[in-house]
Amino acid sequence: MTAQISALRRSGACFTANSFILNQKHIRLPHTSIYTRSFHSSWITLYNNPKETKIDYGKETNRGEIAVRVIRTAKKMGIKTVAIYSDADTRSLHVRLADEAVNVGPAPTNQSYLNLPVILKAVKDTGAQAVHPGYGFLSENSTFVKALDEIGVTFIGPGEDAMRAMGDKIRSKLIAKAAGVNVIPGYDGVCENADHALKIACEIGYPVMLKASGGGGGKGMRIAWNDREVREGFKLATQESMSSFGDNRLLVEKYVDNPRHIEIQILGDKFGNCVYLPERECSIQRRNQKVIEEAPSTHLNEATRNAMGKQAIALAKNVNYSSAGTVEFLVDAQRNFYFLEMNTRLQVEHPITEYITGLDLVEQMIRIAANQRLGFRQEDIKFHGWAIESRVYAEDPEKYLPSIGRLSKYIEPVSLKDKSKVRCDSGVVEGSEISIYYDPLICKLSTYGETRDEAIEVMKRALDSYVIKGVTHNVPLLREVIGSPRFQSGLISTKFLAEEYPTGFKGHTLNQKSLFHLASVAALVHAKRDVRNWCWGEGKEALLKGNQIGKAPHKWDLWVRINNGIAGVESVPVRIERKSENLQHTDKFEVKLLGYPPTLIDASWPLESPLIDAHFQIPDQSDEKITVQYLDPLPVGFRLQHLGTKFDITVYTNRQHELLKYMIEKPKRDLTKFILAPMPGSVISLAVKEGDEVSEGAELAVVEAMKMQNVLRAARIGKVKKIYVKPGDAVAADEVMIEFENDAPKKEKNTT
Repeated sequence: MTAQISALRRSGACFTANSFILNQKHIRLPHTSIYTRSFHSSWITLYNNPKETKIDYGKETNRGEIAVRVIRTAKKMGIKTVAIYSDADTRSLHVRLADEAVNVGPAPTNQSYLNLPVILKAVKDTGAQAVHPGYGFLSENSTFVKALDEIGVTFIGPGEDAMRAMGDKIRSKLIAKAAGVNVIPGYDGVCENADHALKIACEIGYPVMLKASGGGGGKGMRIAWNDREVREGFKLATQESMSSFGDNRLLVEKYVDNPRHIEIQILGDKFGNCVYLPERECSIQRRNQKVIEEAPSTHLNEATRNAMGKQAIALAKNVNYSSAGTVEFLVDAQRNFYFLEMNTRLQVEHPITEYITGLDLVEQMIRIAANQRLGFRQEDIKFHGWAIESRVYAEDPEKYLPSIGRLSKYIEPVSLKDKSKVRCDSGVVEGSEISIYYDPLICKLSTYGETRDEAIEVMKRALDSYVIKGVTHNVPLLREVIGSPRFQSGLISTKFLAEEYPTGFKGHTLNQKSLFHLASVAALVHAKRDVRNWCWGEGKEALLKGNQIGKAPHKWDLWVRINNGIAGVESVPVRIERKSENLQHTDKFEVKLLGYPPTLIDASWPLESPLIDAHFQIPDQSDEKITVQYLDPLPVGFRLQHLGTKFDITVYTNRQHELLKYMIEKPKRDLTKFILAPMPGSVISLAVKEGDEVSEGAELAVVEAMKMQNVLRAARIGKVKKIYVKPGDAVAADEVMIEFENDAPKKEKNTT
């Protein structure tokens, strides 16, 4: 059979660099995918169609990880690729991987990735035969699809009519009703202005959702619980929608409180065949944007899964949908489900569906675009195991504000036991720049397990070993959620983050177990560095032999001082003794602390390297293996990352700890009279002027970064003394924007 396949490839019977035409009556191609795991049949049957489209040169009109993802599948299929890039992405990974790359303009999206005339010119100039849009940008722009069709270029996605129908959230809701799909109560039309939105909200009843009609991905969405929030939300959602999608139309619908967000992946060809794949649950969200997804869902039973799948197919067939698409639903505790929207593109979280089905969805999209029939029927769709995806963002996990900078250190995690169980979809490498202009997604980290518990454990280990330096990132939040009892129980909803962290995520708060692990590793780091310093001081080699070993330090009585953020400072006495017979990267130490029995630690840590793998052997207990990150040396001490959270560590001798009480702490600077930029971005508007008196909570300014708008509000009553910025200015993180008078304005006494 292998020889037969090779012969078919040589004859042009499958995807090669020279041909995309299947010229055999009935052939069987080996099904491969971007990763190594395949659970069901490794063969897909393809049938000849005389109208199949020849594609041997394709163009990717996106950037970042999704462009890299598409390019890799295209290369696997023998299709040459062209990438587009802005000035900010000149050195990006997707540009390096493509066979050819074309600059489409300056960094702002409206001058590059949303600049339709420039992109169409690039398509024509390079002779590309097909375009894959990825997600975001022009991926759901029916005008783009029509323009490509007019110049004879294949769009790897749905047709213009289907995209226009389902890409418009208002029209798609009406179509869903007509197709017999359950829908959320709301206004079936475009919201004209803030007053109109307020009227609709009062008629529907609070809470309501204001949502961009022509977009997705959490952009242009606001929840309103009262009249004031409707007016404010209308303004912000309109501006975000226009900035992200070039369309400022909004719809208003009832907000389903405390739901689960579950979606159905569909695949349809151009011959009326359509199937649904197992669901994905996307309930862990912030700002209506997904953070953690999993497939399948713990909430659905087979009956609900089938009902949702059938409604998704009914909707797709109603508009003659072909290609990959996703129908999103809100599901309540009783498993009642309501149509939310349909995304007419490849979904960000598609890797977890690929994990449990063995299908390469990008490959399926390309085959469908080439007028090939689906090679399987609904009854052929099986899934196996469990997959979880964590979206790793360059952002502050407490306030969800984006971070920019260069990745000074970047090491993606791998699975030591089975490499197919960890998958990183990223568009960055060490040295890459996280820009102010685009979504701050660094990587989609996916893990697989035979069971959900296994997938969670693999994800924990992957997050613990994920090294990212140079930008603030949300790994602390991801690690805390994945390890939380509530997430592990499966009892989640879209309000998970708000309920678990009502005042914002502050990082991991050390408990007895995590404190024991961290203090032990901190003492180990100190001990190994102390031995190294002794070697240097004595002029000996780092690896000692013979009787020299006995001269090196081998026992320490220490105090480990850990800055535990909101919980304050923890000081822990630790006795640690080196048990190794030589000084290698892997050392054995015995530690005594926190009431634990003497515990042996078998640790692997080449000095100053980023990962510390520690094996704890506690008497009468099961062994435990953890990974702690060594981040940076500090003027006094060092910084470690444990369970995703960074901790500043200082290690003292007993005498040093005794004298510590005499050290005077430096007073903190009062910044309450300043309004600082919360992240790098652009000033969209100012709501005050110099001399204005403002009340607590009043809007002061709006700053936009990475297509998300953030309202800055007054933390106290005050009088504006000085404004240092104007609309359109670029600001850096923590840059002073507004200064208040030192004293709050005095209220006039009421003499009546």
